[in-house]
Order: sequence, then structure tokens, then C-alpha cells
Amino acid sequence: MSFVVPDACTLPTAQRPMRLAEFDELFATAVRAVEQIDTTHARLHLTGPAGLAARVRDLTARETECCSFFAFTTTPRPATDGEAVVLDIEVPAAHAAVLASLAQRASAVAAGPTS
Repeated sequence: MSFVVPDACTLPTAQRPMRLAEFDELFATAVRAVEQIDTTHARLHLTGPAGLAARVRDLTARETECCSFFAFTTTPRPATDGEAVVLDIEVPAAHAAVLASLAQRASAVAAGPTS
């Protein structure tokens, strides 16, 4: 399961594996569902401990700094325990393949290892 890093990404190559690991950790621990709204819009449903929304906002803000074509919207949702967040990810049509790759990775990592 690979993620295609777009040419438009300005994150130094040496830092990319660490950023991908941060997203993978978020996907593995918090993603409960992934919706592909259309080719330029995906929605992730996340739940986790207190501080989840701040963690998501921090990670997505740093990602926007190097991949400015991403538009992330974090919306808190009611939760019975901890926090629940809906993360909308939108991209221009030229980056639809990047979004599809990200959504696919989020789904696969959230599902856990297959053996």
C-alpha cells in the first residue's frame, strides 16, 4: 500500500516518511469510516481521546504548509467518550488521484493488517 507524493509537495524528502507515519498513526487509531464524496472530496470520521480535534488540526495545518492544494475542514461532533471529529478533505481536480490515494490508505490502515 503506497501513497503517491505529488510533485507539488514542498516537504523535504527526508521528512516525508515521518509525516506519512503521523498520518498512518492517526488513521490506525482514530479513523472509523472513510467516505469518498466525489473525486475531489473525501470525508473521514474519527473518534479518540480528548485532544483529538487539536491533533487533527495541527497535523492538517502542517500538511497544508507543504501541500497547499489540500483544503482540510475539521468539524467536532458529539461524543459519549473522548472526542469525535469529521475531517473533510478537498482538492482541485488536478490532484484527484492524490486524494484517492490518501482515502484508500486511510481505509486500509484503519482496517488493520490483513493476514
